Amino acid sequence: MKNELFYKGSFGIERETLRVDRNGRLARTPHPFTDSAITRDFCENQIELVTPVCSSVSEAVEELAKLDRTVRREISKKGERLWMYSNPPYIQDESEIPIAQFSGGQKSKTDYRMKLQKRYGKRLMLFSGVHFNFSFSDEYLHSICGTADFEKFKNDFYLRLYKQACMHSWLILLLTASSPVYDKSFDSDGARGSVRSAYSSMRSSQRGYWNSFVPILDCTDISSFTSSIQSYVDSGKLFDQCELYLPVRLKPKGENTLDNFRSGVSHIELRMFDLDPKQPLGVNEKDLEFAHLLLMYLSTLPNLEFTEKLQRSAVKNHQSAALANLIGVDIDAVPIIKKAEQLIDDMKWFYSDDEHALELLEHQRCKLYHRPCMQITSKDIYQNAKEGDNIVRASRILCKRTHRYPQTAAGILFPQ
Repeated sequence: MKNELFYKGSFGIERETLRVDRNGRLARTPHPFTDSAITRDFCENQIELVTPVCSSVSEAVEELAKLDRTVRREISKKGERLWMYSNPPYIQDESEIPIAQFSGGQKSKTDYRMKLQKRYGKRLMLFSGVHFNFSFSDEYLHSICGTADFEKFKNDFYLRLYKQACMHSWLILLLTASSPVYDKSFDSDGARGSVRSAYSSMRSSQRGYWNSFVPILDCTDISSFTSSIQSYVDSGKLFDQCELYLPVRLKPKGENTLDNFRSGVSHIELRMFDLDPKQPLGVNEKDLEFAHLLLMYLSTLPNLEFTEKLQRSAVKNHQSAALANLIGVDIDAVPIIKKAEQLIDDMKWFYSDDEHALELLEHQRCKLYHRPCMQITSKDIYQNAKEGDNIVRASRILCKRTHRYPQTAAGILFPQ
């Protein structure tokens, strides 16, 4: 029988989407909100919704739905909609991507984004997705703490979980990747047409949003961990700790600064979820529940020495899981699908007394052979008006394929 506190914790969702006009082009209007829960990420037309801290996945999804309704109601007044797909729509050129304009005490955020666009280019910053935040309850951690120094125990606990989550991030990506199609204008100004790429998730692939080097972090303790990040900032390889583009992050309480880690780790963040174009909110609740189960399971695994070799391998495995064709892709010398089956089977044994968990795990196991990314075609995102012309047209998206799903990109992007 598991500790009854094991399942308790705090949950949060961050969701990025782009605002588009009636023709599916990036909106050129300023960000219309002042609410801190409805902010922007890199650019003015990229909305980020941040839920409050919740006590369950379902509650977090409900809070996301409330924010989503507020946004849709407001932007519809200007004839705008949300682009519920991780890859950006048609872009004439980078002048259509205005950097987010912060003022007053937050002006440094705009300055930071100016630096990012010089280093990575604006297009790369348009990738949008979902971040899942989770923390175990302190009550649970106290119940398993075997030392008098609870804060050290808690930091060490999350560092151990961080290492395991990095090593297994590929599994979540494999099961949730949903962005195999992209617009040719992503490659060159003005190009028209859609492309089915070699990737199930562009943003998590080698073409995605990564640092130009693999950051190697010292996970000995939280002080060494933050110092290793600071060393990259001091050397100029990172402008800021927020530029650490890995699929998993540890976060302090409050603003994400290294100084705030002096008060310890607050939670862990999983950053690899694509927007799901088949879901009204772009979020699949079952996938987030699976992520919760995985984090709980990983928290019980033994500690490991997170060597440079293992850290590089973790990044490589994650990028490999973003491939559409997985033939020849191995994890620990085991074919990736077989490795995923083994992990899910291990989790089934771990949760053998939990009927709901077993149902969720079987659902994910079935997805290994019916991957969401393989069910998405160019016509699910674009519908040709005539041969050689498949710029997004709001009224035409998915107009001939709505029978395939109970919720489709058409209904989500441009509800009637």
